[in-house]
Amino acid sequence: MNSVENDSGSVGVAQREEAVQAIIAAGQRLDARGWVPATAGNISIRLDESRIVITRSGGHKGFLTPYGVMDVDLEGRPFNAGDKPSAETLLHCQIYAADPSVGAVLHGHSVASTVLSMAGKPNELLLSDYEVLKVFEGQKTHDTTLRVPVFDNDQDIARLAREVAPLLDDMKAGYVIRGHGVYVWGADMDIALARFEGLEFLLACELERRKLTS
Repeated sequence: MNSVENDSGSVGVAQREEAVQAIIAAGQRLDARGWVPATAGNISIRLDESRIVITRSGGHKGFLTPYGVMDVDLEGRPFNAGDKPSAETLLHCQIYAADPSVGAVLHGHSVASTVLSMAGKPNELLLSDYEVLKVFEGQKTHDTTLRVPVFDNDQDIARLAREVAPLLDDMKAGYVIRGHGVYVWGADMDIALARFEGLEFLLACELERRKLTS
């Protein structure tokens, strides 16, 4: 069997190609909805216990090719010399390390997440009584409130990761970096996309409600 060698054994070529195509498709979907403008955002999939594939730094997610996806270990170090991962790769790695069931992570920069996280500088965004809340794991009813933590933006990603860490186990809907965007994850890409789209829908609803009451 053709394989990509790594320290823990091998990853099948077909498995990696499938993951790369899923990332490309996700990039196109997020771009079509305006959630990854310019070169914003990152998308990743876990291949095994020691390797993930993730979008390269600086590439437009709506026009990804296989070259736009690279391999890193769970410390964010590239397998191929010369590859340049995004600095935010460490935030993806943190999520994978915290929960072995996570298979895909999405990060985007929408208008709603950017504006809501900056208006009044909240420490969290509260989402209540929406039917779409049921897209998130463990939610059986609209009659609930989910708390989405908001963290200050920081160019020191290791320091930002330390701020995220204490709350990571209780983030049912992901989290927001202020003035920056959301992080959402799931057991596979389909689940991660559903949760990402659910969160973005809810944040857009919150933004519209504020417009109506202002």
